[in-house]
Amino acid sequence: MDADVIVVGAGNAGMSAALAARERGASVLVLEKAAREWSGGNSAFTAGATRLAHGGLEDVLDLVEQDERHAVTDLPPYTDFAADLERVTLGRGDPDMARVLVGDSGDALRWLAGRGVRFRLMYERQAHETDGRWTFWGGLAVGVVDGGRGLVDQQAAAAARFGIEVRHEAAVESLAEDKAPGPLSLVIRRPDGSRATLSARSVVLAAGGFESNPRLRAGYLGPNWDVAKVRGTPHNTGEVLEAALAAGAAPYGHWSGCHAIQWDAGAPPTGDLELTNRFSRQSYPVGIVVNRDGERFIDEGADFRNYTYAKYGAEVLRQPDGVAFQVFDARSAKLLRGIDYDAPGNTRVVAETLGELAAALRIDGERFERTVRDFNAAITGGPFDPAIKDGLRTDGLAVPKSNWALPVAEPPFVAFPVTCGITFTFGGLRVDEQARVLDLSGKPMPGLHACGELVGGLFFHNYPGGSGLTAGTVYGRRAGYAAATA
Repeated sequence: MDADVIVVGAGNAGMSAALAARERGASVLVLEKAAREWSGGNSAFTAGATRLAHGGLEDVLDLVEQDERHAVTDLPPYTDFAADLERVTLGRGDPDMARVLVGDSGDALRWLAGRGVRFRLMYERQAHETDGRWTFWGGLAVGVVDGGRGLVDQQAAAAARFGIEVRHEAAVESLAEDKAPGPLSLVIRRPDGSRATLSARSVVLAAGGFESNPRLRAGYLGPNWDVAKVRGTPHNTGEVLEAALAAGAAPYGHWSGCHAIQWDAGAPPTGDLELTNRFSRQSYPVGIVVNRDGERFIDEGADFRNYTYAKYGAEVLRQPDGVAFQVFDARSAKLLRGIDYDAPGNTRVVAETLGELAAALRIDGERFERTVRDFNAAITGGPFDPAIKDGLRTDGLAVPKSNWALPVAEPPFVAFPVTCGITFTFGGLRVDEQARVLDLSGKPMPGLHACGELVGGLFFHNYPGGSGLTAGTVYGRRAGYAAATA
């Protein structure tokens, strides 16, 4: 055999599996389809946010690095992880998978920290400062130091320390069809185009979904998804997922669903290694979002951004030309998340009047001005407080705004053209609590495990921010432990 355990994919889930298997004494080989500079899959393109259940600030201080702001920080206990997961997925997610995710979340992240991954509180993304105190909101506070790129680099360093080989430009094309007991085999394509067969006692599949494959996007997600922009790696094209299905693995989850956000309309077709997550446009709760007809089409303040952002990209894709425009005035523009909205090359339009703004955006000016006028007149409730669902809302509009309804009234006005940026797909393989891949009859496939975005069943319709990396670590660790002892 080439190794006791072969892991397919060097993202967070795969590397968590590799570290766990090595911890149990297995020799481990990680196969990564991409070249070294693209290693890490989608994990490298995240902000590094990790959602976990916890008992408040004191409960996470052992996990995060020291920060002088801790003394003036309000971080309430987060005990609603399971409820939030059930709520945003409309109760469709697998309850056993959710129980594992929530129950393991804190321990799994601390386990990862014990292998050299550094965590911090994400003040710049998840907290508001008022009168010298920082208040975290939306159930999400902890992230990896240096974001997704930092996570990938820190896991790679851990793999090297523990003697795990990572082989790049090794694309898995198929799984062995022989179901007899014994080593599992994989066929890989080398950089020169030649092929080789590798074998191991156990295999962990962690190669991501199919979001970078236009054909599969259109086939499973529907019309126009083939033209959506891809936020992350161009290498998640679904071959490993399809190979597992061809070998008899059971499909599971929401195959017509995905994580997709509002993304800079001028961003490249796939991820940018330098800017990574900074094309994200997620301060829409304090502004309004209109389409080319100058009309609003989403409730920007329906909930904290963490619970709406992953579904609003799809709503943008449904609009004329698949684009929309986030609009802010002088007051709300001061609340924009600078790490993203001030990123190099951002697509920004500024004007002194609404009419001039509409003309520059090439949208219906008359409808746009009427939309803003009606919106401002409908505002009631409050007062404004970005750290809570403040009830500053609109009354009587066809498309309401439920919170943070600041008027669009004070020039200059600024708009950011956005489109749909897909992150990952929700359909995948079915696994049990040990991350063993199940066949069509519900039985484990000997020696085959899976984790990360290649697994289905957790997310339907929507997604609580920061759950993906945590799920990758939780199920990656379980997959690695099970694979090492199979």
